[in-house]
Amino acid sequence: MRRIYDYEGFTLEISVESDISIGPKTLKPTRPGYVAVVRIFQAASTLAVFSPLRFGESRGRPFATEADALMGGYSAARKIVDDLFSHEGH
Repeated sequence: MRRIYDYEGFTLEISVESDISIGPKTLKPTRPGYVAVVRIFQAASTLAVFSPLRFGESRGRPFATEADALMGGYSAARKIVDDLFSHEGH
């Protein structure tokens, strides 16, 4: 699953990948899930601002559903743009 959003002069590319976490003392998967892979581009550029960033839920756990991973990645990408590139009030 992959979605592209325009936000504050940036293009946010959010894709979702399957993730199977391996438990600390066993080789059995503890919880299959999904991670969001975020790429941020300036709107007119094909070169990403950062290397792809991978996000899961808190404490390094994967998201339970693809939809959760997509929305979590989108929220994280918007926060990065707001925190690092917002020049209002500076």
